[in-house]
Amino acid sequence: MFYFGIYVLSLVGGIIADRTQNYNRTIQWGLIIMAIGYVGMAIPLFSQDANGIIVDGNGKWWGILIFTCFALLCIAFGNGLFKGNLQALVGQMYDNFEAEAAKKGPEALAVAKDKRDSGFQIFYVFINIGGVIAPFVAPMLREWWLKAHNFVYNADMSALCHQYLANGEVTQKFTETMANSVLPTANYGTNLTQFCSDYILTFNQGVHFSFFVSVAAMMISLIIFFTQKSRFPQPAKKMAAEIAGYTAEEKAAMAKEIKQRMAALFAVLGIAVFFWLSFHQNGQSLSVFARDFVDSSSIAPEIWQALNPLFVIILTPLVMGIFAILANKGKAVSTPRKIAYGMGLAGCAYLFLMIFSIVKHYPSGDEFRAMDAATMAAAGLAKAAPWVMIVTYFFLTVAELFISPLGLSFVSKVAPRHMVGLCQGLWLGATAIGNLFIFVGPIMLNAWPIWKCWGVFLAICLVSMTVMFGMVKWLERVTK
Repeated sequence: MFYFGIYVLSLVGGIIADRTQNYNRTIQWGLIIMAIGYVGMAIPLFSQDANGIIVDGNGKWWGILIFTCFALLCIAFGNGLFKGNLQALVGQMYDNFEAEAAKKGPEALAVAKDKRDSGFQIFYVFINIGGVIAPFVAPMLREWWLKAHNFVYNADMSALCHQYLANGEVTQKFTETMANSVLPTANYGTNLTQFCSDYILTFNQGVHFSFFVSVAAMMISLIIFFTQKSRFPQPAKKMAAEIAGYTAEEKAAMAKEIKQRMAALFAVLGIAVFFWLSFHQNGQSLSVFARDFVDSSSIAPEIWQALNPLFVIILTPLVMGIFAILANKGKAVSTPRKIAYGMGLAGCAYLFLMIFSIVKHYPSGDEFRAMDAATMAAAGLAKAAPWVMIVTYFFLTVAELFISPLGLSFVSKVAPRHMVGLCQGLWLGATAIGNLFIFVGPIMLNAWPIWKCWGVFLAICLVSMTVMFGMVKWLERVTK
């Protein structure tokens, strides 16, 4: 729902900015509302009894859940006000730049147009630099907070503590994990109830407090924006005579072409839904896999979230270079064909995970989490090495570079001139729908042997690729 909200509310943010014609103020309010949401997430709230012991199921958790959802809504809505409108400012910079260059002649205009792509690439790289840093900062703060209270981070300990508080059962896995989750300076003896409550409290305080980093980041963004906003262009209100639209005669004559363009757009949007459903498993089943099936003794599971933006930064020049070389040789790859290849590359990630899981004989997530070290050894099972996540995210990121920016390019090519804004909104809507259903990943992973979960996503990618290749020639004709 959070992923869904981010993209759907970007549409709302764009409508607000268009209606008010005040992009700067809309962006500022986006930063402020996001900061409010992160402040809400930074406040640790717990259900505790009179002795300070963490308790579950006593009714208070409803209030905590509502508060958390409100904070997430603020983050999503603030992002909706901020995300697309900041990109609009970047686009306006290059609109103005090209307009000035046009006064100097065709050659100057051609040079100026070439700089637009570079500008957006720099913009995209800086976004991903933030994405690389964030997954390291939050865990560092959480682990510092744990250590300050004589605990050591362990990906399994919180869940085991909740299980103990719920039923009082001490398993071999609980004993093993507890021994690795507390420093020698702490002395709980046989008071496991107090240990579990203290560990959960400290662990979650560390998680919540780490959101203050996001608050600080929002404040830095606000400072930069306020000090530099006079340099930013303001997309001007376009007069009706200046809008590049069709005349009534043109609309009547080109009705068939417009229908073809919209049919092509909806065909690609259908593919986009399934791509985002598969790709954004990085925040769902792939995160659960990293937590439960990958050795996290040296790398916290959420650190793997940094791989995707890191690969974006590293691989973008390489992918662009390959496309440029092919174009120079007269073998340019069309945008629809690139999108089809992207779905195939996403499928490679899940094919790799499926084969790896079959070879390792991994059961379902629920079964694997219940095993202690002795049970795993007897079954011949072992957690995966970190390189598994590196290979997975490599394929997924290359797929993203083939689909995400090129999808936007495709939309701009097929959108009728009087429906550009609507068509870009439809792209965001398709992304939102794909994100709305990403929850199915963990359900499958926990219920089935996990290779079946990866097999489902592989099938989704392969079917989407096949359908896309089947439409390539038609789509290429439409985009000419």
